[in-house]
Amino acid sequence: MKRLLVLASLLFFLLPNNIFGQSTKYDWLHQDSWDFGFGFTYPRYVSTNLNGEDIGNYGLFLSIQRNFTEHMGFRLQGNYLHIKDKYSADNSIMQSDILLGSLGLLYYFSPCEPVSPYAGFGAGGVDYKVKNSPAVLDKYQLDYELNAFMGAEWKIGENWKLKTELAYHTAASGHFDGIYGTSAGGILGGRGDTYITFDLGMLYYFGYGEKSHICEIYDGIIAKVDYDKIEEIVKRYQVQPAEVNYNRIEDIIKQYKSISSSTGNVPQENWVLIGINFDFNKATIKPESIPILYNTAEILLKNPDVKVEIQGYTDNIGSEKYNQKLSMRRAETVKNFLIAKGVTADRLTTVGFGKTKEIMDNNTEQGRGLNRRIELKIIK
Repeated sequence: MKRLLVLASLLFFLLPNNIFGQSTKYDWLHQDSWDFGFGFTYPRYVSTNLNGEDIGNYGLFLSIQRNFTEHMGFRLQGNYLHIKDKYSADNSIMQSDILLGSLGLLYYFSPCEPVSPYAGFGAGGVDYKVKNSPAVLDKYQLDYELNAFMGAEWKIGENWKLKTELAYHTAASGHFDGIYGTSAGGILGGRGDTYITFDLGMLYYFGYGEKSHICEIYDGIIAKVDYDKIEEIVKRYQVQPAEVNYNRIEDIIKQYKSISSSTGNVPQENWVLIGINFDFNKATIKPESIPILYNTAEILLKNPDVKVEIQGYTDNIGSEKYNQKLSMRRAETVKNFLIAKGVTADRLTTVGFGKTKEIMDNNTEQGRGLNRRIELKIIK
């Protein structure tokens, strides 16, 4: 058993730096999925009347799981456990054979990573038989228990993952180990017998829903052209009816992305971030502004000597004092985003100009929307 624990420890600490650390794609993650699991279980008593010794403990597990989001899932698992331990009063050996069926709720903390840790809780029913017990009859008996667990899934193939999990089980009764009475120490301070299990096995993912997009932020900007959004914007601001040339729009996007990524050119004076606009009375970055800010951060990172002043603006609705504070909040929001992407804080200053220096007519909603903007001033 000690060799098994040493092997599990090596898997935890060495594999992320070798096999899994080389994975940079996130194509395996879907919005929902199914998996089937199987492997070995090591059980051991924790809070019982026995000594807590390992005299030949082993087990197996089978599971089926439904992940209904990238972070959450339900799991039905069955275990067979064989535990031998000594009774401290007379050193007699108790032998327990346990059949466990449990339902658990899991939460994945980092579903986008090749090594994905998780935690969860659940409940189950057990059918157990204790041999050599002075108190419990030598026959199978039914009970129920509460479980808490934590573990990690390690991606090793297109549909395969390695599962490592440590679980803590508290039975409802105090004679689960064959001896009546147990000191407090179970889940929620209960007096039921408790034991731990360590699972080491494989998961096979056999059913997938739609591809997940929550991980794409890790891969930088992935150009996704929302043609419906573009057509809506064109129709909103056009003077004369016009047909939208999607091929031309896509060519411009590819050309702009290629030029900005390869040269990292910085404007010489004011840098108007076209498309970085805000909703009325808000300082929250819109989703459609994220690619523009990513490109801004990329250019600043390629030009480490450039310092900029981030200027925030509002429309003309509201008092001068309130709008000045709101424009400052908008500038600070952009600054925090750029810092989060690696631009050092000493290269960024912020200022709020409120409703001054309008660039469009504030008498229309479209004009006010464009005045709620961000500009960057290059500091020589």
